[in-house]
Amino acid sequence: MTTSISLVLGGIVSVQVGAAVATTLFDDLGPVGTVFVRLTFAAIVLVALWRPALAALRGAAARDVLAFGIALAGMNASFYLALDRIPLGIAVTLEFVGPLGVAFALSRRRTDVLWALLAALGIVLLSPTPGSDLAVLGAVLALVAGGFWAAYIVLSARIGRLFAGGGGLALAMAIGALLALPAGVIDAGSKLADPALLATGFAVAMLSSAIPYSLELEALRRLPAGVFGVLMSLEPAVAATVGFVVLGQDLIAREIVAIGLVVVASAGALRSSPQAIAEA
Repeated sequence: MTTSISLVLGGIVSVQVGAAVATTLFDDLGPVGTVFVRLTFAAIVLVALWRPALAALRGAAARDVLAFGIALAGMNASFYLALDRIPLGIAVTLEFVGPLGVAFALSRRRTDVLWALLAALGIVLLSPTPGSDLAVLGAVLALVAGGFWAAYIVLSARIGRLFAGGGGLALAMAIGALLALPAGVIDAGSKLADPALLATGFAVAMLSSAIPYSLELEALRRLPAGVFGVLMSLEPAVAATVGFVVLGQDLIAREIVAIGLVVVASAGALRSSPQAIAEA
């Protein structure tokens, strides 16, 4: 059990460190250029690993993979654009409305009303207020990313039934990279030829996609579903910690309380709905 918990926590930390490293590329590649580089490298690694069959892209499967790719590109682009404006911990907390919304929609338990109210209070506390330093556009973009995350969750369940292993994810990642290509090239320009920046982009892809996906997949084989869901609910708190340690992003007391409320609400709502926190 201890090893499995370590795998989940390792995946969470990897995702958030990857996000923190990604912000260091924004000045050179821009947020969308960084998304393009990340998705491209992740797609290359996943396609090489799973070798998906293109022949499977027919009818409903093709439509679902295309929608999955759109969700991936939209989720990452809106999240990175949010990160360019607001602290990591706040961005992840606001983005968490996606998996929480799916968990509440799938739930039939009366106690989830309490978790929904706690989450709503946390989101309200994080909302920009007159005189606050929090960028309104950044908060809106993080919520948009949460909407795409919810779509990603629903589509990932369909893709999992249609493709073996990670083949569907690999194809969707490639589609997402293609969708991000035009805006990514415009955003990054000639900097896409810089080996040092590309190396950092590759590290972001591994930290944000390949490593956590592998760790969580292994953990799911060993952990009860409820335990996995509760552990993943720690993600906003881990994001705030990484933002403080790696990026020097301070949070005021109201924001810390808000993140804590969302973590508690997530632990309650996701303990039996781990499918609602799958990572990209």
